[in-house]
Amino acid sequence: MSSVLYFDHAATSWPKPQGVVDAMVKCMQEYAANPGRGSHQMGVKASRTLFEGRKVLAQLFHVANPNDISFTLNTTSALNIAIKGYVKPGDHVICTAVEHNSVRRPLEYLKSRNQIEVSYAETNAKGSIDLQKLEKLIQPNTTLMICNHSSNLLGSILPLEPISQLMKKHGVKLLLDAAQSAGVLDIDVQAMGIDMLAFPGHKGLLGPQGTGGLYISPELDVEPLLHGGTGSQSEATEQPKVRPDRYEAGTPNTPGIAGLVEGVKTIRSETVQRIHTKEWHQIQTLMEGLLSIPGITLYGPELGEDKTGITAFNVKHAEASEVAFILDQSFQIAVRAGYHCTPLAHETAGTFGSGAVRASIGYSTTDAEIEQFIRAIQEISRHYNQV
Repeated sequence: MSSVLYFDHAATSWPKPQGVVDAMVKCMQEYAANPGRGSHQMGVKASRTLFEGRKVLAQLFHVANPNDISFTLNTTSALNIAIKGYVKPGDHVICTAVEHNSVRRPLEYLKSRNQIEVSYAETNAKGSIDLQKLEKLIQPNTTLMICNHSSNLLGSILPLEPISQLMKKHGVKLLLDAAQSAGVLDIDVQAMGIDMLAFPGHKGLLGPQGTGGLYISPELDVEPLLHGGTGSQSEATEQPKVRPDRYEAGTPNTPGIAGLVEGVKTIRSETVQRIHTKEWHQIQTLMEGLLSIPGITLYGPELGEDKTGITAFNVKHAEASEVAFILDQSFQIAVRAGYHCTPLAHETAGTFGSGAVRASIGYSTTDAEIEQFIRAIQEISRHYNQV
């Protein structure tokens, strides 16, 4: 096992539970055939694995019909399907000012071709949103609101229920980006009024990279982004209407989904509530330690406020990239520095010109690792503030 202290869970969780690794190896060795493309034993076993994946995810997110969940490569592909498949020319879309580029770029792409209008709902430096200002952005042609559940820079958590109620009042559909919340925060698509849910398998759900998914309410008609083989209705020239086939053209990542099943089972066994409580206490310890160091600036929610296991900071007189390089090379600590694919959030936090160091904890983070991280930043800050 590597001696690296891993503080980059917001990008990908690591290490994976052993059950995830074992399930992937078992699939590769015993039944890595194409699901839905053959009636032989291996193909049937592969198909059952995909259905089990939909079933455990449906239980986790309180989805009534598992077939309303389609597997994707990641959250980015899920968001692209949802956005490009739902909005129509002439539509107006709202998203928040702390969105990831996986939301901003598809929207700006459509906007640049004069297909849609886009408005960005402001948040304050801590990532909080003003619902009254949000309501003022709604226009007669507003059809979709997109928001991340938790910012991948600030760790802030948006109030979903009030946002959902506001959108329903005006007949606007809600697309939730759960990149930082799936497996970490409670998500109930029915109770929270979520019309579409995009989520990754490789972060809080503890699965491998190359996995993720999209829940689409049965009330919505979303056009598929990809067209091709599904193993069903092969005689038809059009993509099947039946779900999930409609959104799953091509051979799926069966070994990855086998691993994802075990990751979700781990989450459900531990419970999302316990995981969030553990991570919240640990991130509070980390923030408190950083705030005790001269020359450190933190961004996002303050001590004691609710957030996910993410904290962004800068060291006075040091470039964020330099701090990350030193942590990696001198302390064997993995973090991410820069703009984190979310320039809008950096504009909100006031760090657009500098970027920031992001430390993110996860399911496997220990209290001892938190203390080691704080000591490393103490040394780095002491060096830069003596120069």
